[in-house]
Amino acid sequence: MDTIDYPALSTLGHTNGQARSETESTGQPDLPADRFSDRELSWLAFNNRVLDLAKDEQRIPLLERAKFLAIFANNLDEFFMVRVAGLKRRISAGVAVPSVSGLMPREVHTAILNRTRELMAEQSRVFTDDIRPALAAEGIEILRWDQLTGGEKDRMRELFAERIFPVLTPLAVDPSHPFPYISGLSINLAVLVKNPETGA
Repeated sequence: MDTIDYPALSTLGHTNGQARSETESTGQPDLPADRFSDRELSWLAFNNRVLDLAKDEQRIPLLERAKFLAIFANNLDEFFMVRVAGLKRRISAGVAVPSVSGLMPREVHTAILNRTRELMAEQSRVFTDDIRPALAAEGIEILRWDQLTGGEKDRMRELFAERIFPVLTPLAVDPSHPFPYISGLSINLAVLVKNPETGA
């Protein structure tokens, strides 16, 4: 299989900043804003290329395609935790300075949300229509509880008792407790508990 390389995340967005610093240092007139792509939208274009690898049935083996789908999702999580969070802080602080692309922070934020919705819809389609059926054809399936056999359900109960239940950490959220710290990217289940007698 041919080695496929794609840009490291740390290299993205440097061109815009470099071009601006060179312009400022040389004293040359600013170039038109449409000469540049917004850094955040450029990053989304990069992640779209990762998604394209998950769709490449001709060159990429099935399990690698599934891995690229996971990489796409992980990249998007980190993008929102770091870059979108920073953008929202600038918006909250009232920063009204356009980027080198000419877009204001709120315009960039809106464009990010619109493009992300499109990418996530495509990610869902690729998994549902392509990856999942292909995995099932190879004997790798994601099943609902009611699709399991009796023996498989027993094994799942054993796995839950042995591996999951011991590490569950209940946290109370009520007026007498401060809201607990929830770590990023952790799996959490919220349960609303009511008194069966009072309904409160």
